[in-house]
Amino acid sequence: MSLVAVGTVAFDNIETPSGRADRVVGGACTYISLAASYFIKPVRIVSVVGDDFPEEMLEYLKKRGVNLDGLQIREGEKSFFWAGKYHRDMNTRDTLDTQLNVLATFDPILPASYRETDFLMLGNLTPQVQIRVLQQLKRRPKLVVMDTMNFWMDTALADLLKVLKKVDVLTINDEEARQLSGEHSLVKAAKVIHKMGPKFLIIKKGEHGALLFHRGEVFFAPALPLAEVIDPTGAGDTFAGGFIGWLAKTNDISFPNMKRAIIYGSAMASFCVEKFSIERLRGLTPAMIEKRVEQFSALVHF
Repeated sequence: MSLVAVGTVAFDNIETPSGRADRVVGGACTYISLAASYFIKPVRIVSVVGDDFPEEMLEYLKKRGVNLDGLQIREGEKSFFWAGKYHRDMNTRDTLDTQLNVLATFDPILPASYRETDFLMLGNLTPQVQIRVLQQLKRRPKLVVMDTMNFWMDTALADLLKVLKKVDVLTINDEEARQLSGEHSLVKAAKVIHKMGPKFLIIKKGEHGALLFHRGEVFFAPALPLAEVIDPTGAGDTFAGGFIGWLAKTNDISFPNMKRAIIYGSAMASFCVEKFSIERLRGLTPAMIEKRVEQFSALVHF
């Protein structure tokens, strides 16, 4: 099975109650591809960076089985940069700085080898970029997963609705689900959003887990209780990478296997938050991941 992931590769400044980390590697596509690489290789990425992005990180991605043919490197330009500060609850944060840099003029170009893929993960970018990616595909993937946010609902709703018609799975948080649907009840919100196109809807609830909706069926995956959360940045993207990585590995998009994928995504996200940036995603083993999945199973088994 083949997998293409689209999103940002970037630098972050992060401040949490546990400390701070300056100019560390971040970006949705970075987290997605690293998480997915534990289940399937290669992971083909579509993104853009400036020539300030560290060569050693590009080499690490390659060693993890990430194909960089779709990564544009702009000479003389700077990579996307984001700075944020998390509140004590770790669920809310303030954006302190956003520098689009190379992202401001990003035109995603899919190499020929990317244009036929079984699984496609559209990370949180402008709906126009997501549409541009879909237009370059030679055939429809077996599964298209999309992430978005309330900013695009506020500024690019018409284009967002166009993309929603073409995707199979939408992942958003509970606040975004309510805004997109106009419904406070998440069950009612799911019904409204299904009519917009996605057959499956994943509503992320941070430390309270995630909900999966499909044709009237609902599955709830808890979040693993952790003694300490260091950095929630990238947890949602790591979840998405684990989710689609498992589906691509098993080549099974049934609702029962989607449930398993939700657990694997949640397990990967639980690793991510234990250290700053991508550090906890380095050096994981299949045994470590399976042990974490077993911990999730123990939470809900009775």
